[in-house]
Amino acid sequence: MRNHSTVTEFILLGLSTDPYIEALLFVLFLVVYFLTLMGNLMMLLVIGTDSHLHTPMYFFLGNLSFLDLCFSSVTLPKLLGDLLSEKKTISVEGCLAQVFFVFSTAGTEAFLLSVMAYDRYAAICHPLLYGQMMSNQLCVKMVLTSWGLASLNAVVIVLLAINLDFCEVQTIQHYTCELPSLLPLSCSDISIHMDILICSTLLHGLGTFLPIFISYVRIIATILNISSTTGRNKAFSTCSSHLIAVILFFGSGLVRYLMPTSGSSLDFLASLQYSVVSPMLNPLIYSLKNKDVKTALKRTLEKYL
Repeated sequence: MRNHSTVTEFILLGLSTDPYIEALLFVLFLVVYFLTLMGNLMMLLVIGTDSHLHTPMYFFLGNLSFLDLCFSSVTLPKLLGDLLSEKKTISVEGCLAQVFFVFSTAGTEAFLLSVMAYDRYAAICHPLLYGQMMSNQLCVKMVLTSWGLASLNAVVIVLLAINLDFCEVQTIQHYTCELPSLLPLSCSDISIHMDILICSTLLHGLGTFLPIFISYVRIIATILNISSTTGRNKAFSTCSSHLIAVILFFGSGLVRYLMPTSGSSLDFLASLQYSVVSPMLNPLIYSLKNKDVKTALKRTLEKYL
């Protein structure tokens, strides 16, 4: 950390400078954070206690809920605190820690969504072999591999950021520490860092999105060959929730990390979408569109209440 000796903290621009708007945003994001915590905790409780949901699909969904709890807690508590304070600062160490946890949790979620697409492919395209293709040991290995690869990528990115020099008081044109907003503030040559960031995003994004795309091409081809209309609708309904989650997460994440940082509202909206809105919507998407989850939730409420 010797290169950061001249700068000990960054100033965050935040979402607004108007106290009244900040008060409204605080209430809004407090409600969003509460819904995120309650929704994902509810999914974890229902999946963990209901034996009917002890299948690979819901094992991955439970891990997604736990991951969303972690992901939303990386940025939202700090954002809520900043909305109540006049001075929005973060230490250099805290900023780099936030960069690490954003990369590790968001990266793990990308891998996990890819794994869930393969699970749907196995269930719809090879129903008779599903038990063999998605064994318990394989499911656990897939989740651990997702965490491991994402954390390794986050370590590499943060090690690159540690070597940057920040020579004077710096204002981050964002409400949180994200590498696309942090790199332009450095007085070092960041061309290599930008290239590595773009390559990492492309490799990570395409490496997780291509399996999803291929899986859904096979899934759609299989569904179209189903003669029963009821069977086709049931197959589509099991995939629609996952497909919505994929579009919301990958769309905003790739926009944020591949588009040039401009400090415009697009940067804020893309970040809010993948790091704040998606973790809140995921449990709603999977519970409202899933009869098994709704039935299990009813059983759980009757059991405990």
